Amino acid sequence: MLILHSLDEFTYDLFSVDQKSGSKVEDLIGIMSEFYTVGPYKPKVTVRNGFIEVEIDADLIEGQQKTFQEVLNLSEKGRFEQAKNKLLPLIQKAPHVSEYHRVLGQIYSELGDQEEAVNSLIDALKWDRKNGWALLMMGNIFARHHNDVETALRYYDEAAKANPDDNITLNNIGAIMMQVGRKEEALRYFLQAKEINPDYPNTYQALAIVEESMGNLSTAFHYAIESIKKNANRDRLYTESVSFSRVLAQKLVGEGKGKVLMERFTQRLERRTGTTIETIADDSIDTAAKMEFAENYNRDKHIIRYKTSYPAVEHLVMHELMHLSLVDEARQTQSNQLFTYNQSHRKAFESALGEDMKRLRKNGVPEESISKFVSAIFNGINLQAYNTPIDLFIEDYLHSTYDALRPYQFISLMRLVQEGITATTDKAIVSNAPRAVLFASKVYNLVHAMLLKDLYGVDYIPDFKATPKEIKLAQTFMEEFGEYRLDREPAEEYELVQNWADDLGLSDYFELVQESEHRKERTPEDLIAEIEENGITSGEPDSYEERQMRIFQEQHRDKGLNMAVVMFMVEALQFFKGMSTKQVRVIGTEIAMKGMSGISPEKQDYRLMNIPNKVFTGYHLLAYYYVSWAIADKEFLHDLQLPFDKEYAVAKQFEKKD
Repeated sequence: MLILHSLDEFTYDLFSVDQKSGSKVEDLIGIMSEFYTVGPYKPKVTVRNGFIEVEIDADLIEGQQKTFQEVLNLSEKGRFEQAKNKLLPLIQKAPHVSEYHRVLGQIYSELGDQEEAVNSLIDALKWDRKNGWALLMMGNIFARHHNDVETALRYYDEAAKANPDDNITLNNIGAIMMQVGRKEEALRYFLQAKEINPDYPNTYQALAIVEESMGNLSTAFHYAIESIKKNANRDRLYTESVSFSRVLAQKLVGEGKGKVLMERFTQRLERRTGTTIETIADDSIDTAAKMEFAENYNRDKHIIRYKTSYPAVEHLVMHELMHLSLVDEARQTQSNQLFTYNQSHRKAFESALGEDMKRLRKNGVPEESISKFVSAIFNGINLQAYNTPIDLFIEDYLHSTYDALRPYQFISLMRLVQEGITATTDKAIVSNAPRAVLFASKVYNLVHAMLLKDLYGVDYIPDFKATPKEIKLAQTFMEEFGEYRLDREPAEEYELVQNWADDLGLSDYFELVQESEHRKERTPEDLIAEIEENGITSGEPDSYEERQMRIFQEQHRDKGLNMAVVMFMVEALQFFKGMSTKQVRVIGTEIAMKGMSGISPEKQDYRLMNIPNKVFTGYHLLAYYYVSWAIADKEFLHDLQLPFDKEYAVAKQFEKKD
């Protein structure tokens, strides 16, 4: 078959060759040759008398293409002898087809005859010296079987020239160089492959392996993470990349650079805020780590507590330090807000859980257990409502600012997201959790998972088994975060706290208040009036009421009073009002029994059988202890040796005003 094209502008346009950019007739011939190639059968393209002649051996294609495809199929199945026997007659009829010789060379190599393989591959190159796969195979044979790396490199370089846009060829060459221990050459080919196709995950994984073998752990970790991020599938390569990234991260954590970052950041924040920061290992806390602000705990220093059971604790501490940094930043503009909740918020939460509490009672769950359960999920969902939006800004900042912290962050975030999966998919938890709370918690946890995927490519989102509605809302939250991400102003994170809580139906369970107004000095009458309106709860140490008590106590310390005890006593007097002396004595006796083993003022979780559904702090319980005996057994009050006579006198004055 002969095809003729006029050598004119129309033909150039037809084959998308731009003469104006300097393309020559050779470029046109190359593109036309590629276009008219059918499998291994290449056309003959020549220029003659103002025409381009394309000669195609249609009879050869028609007569041999089917048989050649059978050869390829047999080779793929490992039936190399049969493939060879079918291929040899084709070569006799059409020895000019370079691919026939190339495939025969591959068959000989698979059969273990490397000498015949080389001979066939040389024949392939004689017919077409730009046969890239033949060049690649020649390099492989010399590298693997003859240990002649220098000769192999000659063929590899020619293969790269023959296929300058083929990153797979370069990637394969790099892999062979790694196998024979030529790391520098392997690195060169992998980098060339990356330049050609910067989105091929296999190349990044290979680069990670090379860099790790050369002792460059940070660079290796970077490439391993890029391999994860470039991989759209959760396939074998993805799994290997995640596993290798974890190994590299653990090695980098072992170098201890995170501790240096943590110490420097701590010192910088201490200078900036004018307050000492202490870091304490504390496995008794409920979360992985927590920041205790000095102002909230009536101390002259901030304290960060963390659990030693968590990996990469340096990241946890840096995260908590960032909470302080954001608060200080907002304070500079008088825009910091406090996340507060009180008894009215707790009641609103219990009201929303009415049907769930009925179900638990119907199932025979004791009231004390129900109370603990409600307290746990009330505090837990509020913790998520406050922290999730702020955590996104913190983690994004840490990732973009501290390269050396990334291995710590990678390990830490993976652990935290995995905990979120368990908390929202475990059958025992799901069967008991209120649906609205579970929905909100899963959305918040999905947001964390989406951030992990954004920063490190690790995709745990499918593991949440989330509904389309949950996924969509989490994506909406991430989009809103993206609007603030690059140009956040101080305290703008609180807008997301409120907005997301509104969308999840959680805004009745807390209140954001301006710190500048909140911390103004308040009179006893103001505080007692608020207590009478909202009551006092004693849940988490960061609850609204206990913050108020600490602030108020600090303001009146010079009067020699423990104002926390005063306020708890006012509550106790209100509680016991209307009770008989006998009823009060029963409660006082129960507290006395607890007192035999000691009542710690710092403890947070005391409970009484005779006052169900109530949780006491140490001072809270001591106040009830004093008041109950002052009412029921005043003559023995001195024997208790509780130093709260002044506090009780002040509390009685408030009671009289009431």
